[in-house]
Amino acid sequence: MAKTKTIYTCQNCGAQSPKWLGKCSNCNEWNTYVEEIVEKKQSTGKLSVQISGNQPITLENIEMARTQRISVGIEEFNRVLGGGIVPGSLILLGGDPGIGKSTLALQLALGLNGKKILYISGEESLQQIKLRAERLSNAKSNCLFLSETSLEHIIAQGEQAKPELLIIDSIQTISTELIESSPGSVGQVRECTSAILKFAKKNHVAVVLIGHITKEGSLAGPKVLEHMVDTVLQFEGDTNYMYRILRSNKNRFGSTNELGIFEMRSDGLREITNPSEQLISKVNVDVSGTAIAATVEGVRPFLIEIQALVSSAAYGTPQRSSTGFDLRRLNMLLAVLEKRAGFKLIAKDVFLNIAGGLKINDPATDLAVICSILSSNIDIAINHKICFAGEVGLTGEIRAVSRIEQRIAEAAKLGFSRIYVPTLNKGFDVSKFKIDIVKVSRVEEVFKTIFA
Repeated sequence: MAKTKTIYTCQNCGAQSPKWLGKCSNCNEWNTYVEEIVEKKQSTGKLSVQISGNQPITLENIEMARTQRISVGIEEFNRVLGGGIVPGSLILLGGDPGIGKSTLALQLALGLNGKKILYISGEESLQQIKLRAERLSNAKSNCLFLSETSLEHIIAQGEQAKPELLIIDSIQTISTELIESSPGSVGQVRECTSAILKFAKKNHVAVVLIGHITKEGSLAGPKVLEHMVDTVLQFEGDTNYMYRILRSNKNRFGSTNELGIFEMRSDGLREITNPSEQLISKVNVDVSGTAIAATVEGVRPFLIEIQALVSSAAYGTPQRSSTGFDLRRLNMLLAVLEKRAGFKLIAKDVFLNIAGGLKINDPATDLAVICSILSSNIDIAINHKICFAGEVGLTGEIRAVSRIEQRIAEAAKLGFSRIYVPTLNKGFDVSKFKIDIVKVSRVEEVFKTIFA
């Protein structure tokens, strides 16, 4: 097959070169040249073109066919997608190496009974896939498997098999004969994704693409890759812990506020339907330095345990360390404690940890963070039946937080006796919750109540 003519284009300034250059001679930027296909079209010499094909129509004349989503056997996956997979959609699933992307995709393929699934792997042989399927205790499935890296062969097999769902692991291993660059390059990823997108829309086949990520944490390949697909899912977590979180960064057919929580086990991924019970310590003994925060990830409330350790600095410069919590926000909260509450922590080492290996960005955890720090500093334990929800401002005020009723309901459901919430959160009926709700407006009020 004859090679298609290609040219290298700088993605920064648009300069072109017949060969790859490490540094652009026009804008002096490094590693910006990307291989692109050159398509020469013969000019007819006429400005007028005969109108043919699809015609523009109004919204009232567009016929809507009721689309039935494909409900997979993993409810957490369904929740993140907004109710299931939309036929003809293109889903990109990214995550760190070894986080469980292939395991999740294989469980997805094996769990869809009554559907025709084509699973294509460019990273594993068929024997390796079978070994993983046997480990998942679900090797008896009608799913079709293929080990292939050629885009042309994948499209041909898809046209022949006519599956309802196509899974490709991964897009970085697929290559087309139209481009000479190696698999995984920017040009290869862009052209292969474009061809798969056309196949999905033409044949009304849902496609799940597994993508690698860079050391910075972004998806490998051109940024246009995320624009081309319909849904971008991020599978994240700490490989040293067993919990995994599935987030939606982009979703054309649903909300991006949902998330799914899984537990990695020897027999695959298990759904966590009640994460609060899993993330809170079962030890009913009060220990200094721990506090429970009522947080919300997306639209899902759950409780997490925050652990703090404050000790005298052994060296001249005190250490500030945080796991699962923004270190800059921790430094800000420590400054608020020094300036507004009068606690001297300038000569103290402060270590903060979110139990379970989770990463939390919810500002409503601020109140629990400062309470855990002070609990460790004065070595007085907080009652394990108390939880907190509130954002701390620079002036020491407790600011209002979103979805306060959901946070209170989750705490009451798990048997907590008291929850501290901001005074500024109004408009909800306190009497309908079977929990003592204490409203506070300043950090000093919380400290006087808890550590009196």
